[in-house]
Amino acid sequence: MSPEEIAELTTLRRARDFMDREYAQPLDVPTLAAGAFMSPSHFSRRFRAAYGETPYSYLMTRRIERAMALLREGMSVTDACMAVGCTSLGSFSSKFAEVVGESPTSYRAREHRAEEAMPNCIAKQRTRPVRSRPVAP
Repeated sequence: MSPEEIAELTTLRRARDFMDREYAQPLDVPTLAAGAFMSPSHFSRRFRAAYGETPYSYLMTRRIERAMALLREGMSVTDACMAVGCTSLGSFSSKFAEVVGESPTSYRAREHRAEEAMPNCIAKQRTRPVRSRPVAP
């Protein structure tokens, strides 16, 4: 690997870490790309090559993951939607169902005692959402 490739991967990792920390903020690809000193299209292509999904898809998966934890704690679907940075309840519910395989309301209503009994690090790993259908190329 060349020094340029290593530097690019470091920049992409910083952008991914930023999304992990600031997932509730209004983030978009042009803002993330500007922080990485890349054009939005180049940033999206390189991010996808490095992590297997687009920056938007990665961000939404992290938001859904955090929403799942809030719903397990009993938060309402609307409050969880807003808490993770989504502004449209309809879009959030559609994306949640796509990623998790069930609606946020049915997920919230389901029993979650096993996850509550696990240490947080294990529960996070066991409940990490996996997309029900593949990401479009």
